Amino acid sequence: MAKIKKGDQVVVTSGKDKGVRGEVMRVLPSECRVVVAGVNVVRRHQRQTPRDLGGVIERESPIHLSNVALLDPESDRPTRIGFCTDKDGRKIRIARRSGVVIDS
Repeated sequence: MAKIKKGDQVVVTSGKDKGVRGEVMRVLPSECRVVVAGVNVVRRHQRQTPRDLGGVIERESPIHLSNVALLDPESDRPTRIGFCTDKDGRKIRIARRSGVVIDS
């Protein structure tokens, strides 16, 4: 089970976008990277194709998983993630800072 999933609210802990909060748009587990909305925005020169217009486009690039931290749903501060099993035997994520269950 992944510690960070698509749709989670995270905060960037290091790098040029330190302190920026955003939602995880995509997780790349094989590369240990995530794409966060509004973080690590780069400009790319794109050639015109029959489907798309050409020009300079801005899009988010992946950043390493170690540079983001999940936001605690209770205190709205960065937290580490732990795992435990519920009464049905399913593995669930919990916030280490407050102990709140992240997966509902």
